[in-house]
Amino acid sequence: MGSHPLNLALRFLLEIAAYLAMAYWGWTQNTGIMRVVWTIGLPFFWMILWAIFAVPNDPSRSGKAPVPVPGFARLVLEAAYFASATWAINASGFNLGAIIFAVVVVTHYLLSYDRIRWLLRQK
Repeated sequence: MGSHPLNLALRFLLEIAAYLAMAYWGWTQNTGIMRVVWTIGLPFFWMILWAIFAVPNDPSRSGKAPVPVPGFARLVLEAAYFASATWAINASGFNLGAIIFAVVVVTHYLLSYDRIRWLLRQK
C-alpha cells in the first residue's frame, strides 16, 4: 500500500505542503534579510536532509541513497520533518490547519504500514 500511486501522490503533496508551511512561517518572522533567510533557508535545509539521507533501494523513492542510512533513521528524519511542518503551521496561527495536516500525515503513514515494516528491517 505504501507504494500505491495514490499514496505516493499523497506523500508528495504532503512534502510540498510542508515546504510551503515552513516558508510561510519564515516569511512571518522578522523583516528584511532575516525574513528572506528564514523563508528560503528553512525549507532548503529540509530539502537537503530529505534528499541525501535515504535508505538504499527504497521503493517509494528513486532507490538512490547519496548518504545511506538505516530505515529507523530515515523514519526519524521523516517524523522530524513532518513535525517541524506541523509546528510551523501552528506557529503561523493556523491551529486547525496544523491538526488537519498532522492527521493526514498520520493517515498516510498508517496506509504505508508495508513501507514502515520494510524500513524497520533495513539496517
